[in-house]
Amino acid sequence: MKPYLKRAWAEVSLRQLRKNIAVIRGLCDPATEIMAVVKADAYGHGYDRVCECLAHECGIKYFAVSNLDEAIAVRKLCPGAEILILGYTPPEYAHEISENNIIQGVVSMEYAEALCKNSPDKVRCHIKIDTGMGRIGLRYASPAECAAEAARICGIEGLSAEGIYTHFAVADSDDPDNIEYTDRQEKFITDTYDELVKLGIKLPHMHFMNSAATCYRNNSRSTLARAGIIIYGLHPDISLDIPEGLEPVMELKAVISQVKTVPAGVCISYGRTFTTDREMRIATVTIGYADGYSRLLSSKGEILVRGKRCRIVGRVCMDQLMIDVTDVPEAASGDIVTLIGRDGDDRITADELASVYGTIGYEVVCGISKRVPRIYFD
Repeated sequence: MKPYLKRAWAEVSLRQLRKNIAVIRGLCDPATEIMAVVKADAYGHGYDRVCECLAHECGIKYFAVSNLDEAIAVRKLCPGAEILILGYTPPEYAHEISENNIIQGVVSMEYAEALCKNSPDKVRCHIKIDTGMGRIGLRYASPAECAAEAARICGIEGLSAEGIYTHFAVADSDDPDNIEYTDRQEKFITDTYDELVKLGIKLPHMHFMNSAATCYRNNSRSTLARAGIIIYGLHPDISLDIPEGLEPVMELKAVISQVKTVPAGVCISYGRTFTTDREMRIATVTIGYADGYSRLLSSKGEILVRGKRCRIVGRVCMDQLMIDVTDVPEAASGDIVTLIGRDGDDRITADELASVYGTIGYEVVCGISKRVPRIYFD
């Protein structure tokens, strides 16, 4: 088997990854450590090489994942790391959490007790506070009430509580109402921590900075900056600029398999949604929606061919798509084309693609399928 088939592939720059970490460190207070969020296969970039680079070349000690399988995978790569599971682990697997020295996010007294019943060893945890995301975590009207419940959780025998944390809902917005909303979320978590201190409980960690907060509202009280999408050089929200130096880590490439000249009146691809209105040169490209290049880009997306933008014509197929290369007469079979990344003086980003069909850059990079090999380089 060849290392990778030159059909569709993603190129991941470890050099740019290291640069992004350096930029993020520069944004944070020296007392705040980066917690690298590597869930969803490091946002589609491949957690194995990404985690190794982050731990061994960037000095990252803290990682966040979505589930137990991801946590165990990261543990094998980074034996000395601190790994937090942000999502749900069924209580019957609590013993695996303890055996692998993993930290579990705890969302309620009931859940904490269930975890402890299923592990002979202490379960390490951070307690999640719902300050306004409305998703998971302790939710109370006042920080004092929230702290009282968190204190009861801290007192459970068999549990080792090491921190509290929350997640901001709109830290990636510059709308005044949203800024005020995030201010209230931040005040609630810090007040809850202060109430815990009054109760004689001083936990090592309180963290609330996600990627957006790390970029736009850094706060030294957050012991950890849970950097996710910005590690990979994408925007928390495309409407706001990210700090200088943060650049995309991944590029997505494919090749032209055939170029043909067709007259006016020829239908292209499924559904006959596109018909040539003049003589055109149509190139077929070796990538499709099964590779994670969305069908929603049909007749909307653009691809860089020899540094020039060429429009997709007709529907994106499972494994192939067609583009108009009439204005690139030198385009030929075997040419490498760029779906995400730079070619010449132009660049297409995952954020740009996302804006074309109404999603976010996160979904674009996470959606690049497993059959697309990741090629790593410095």
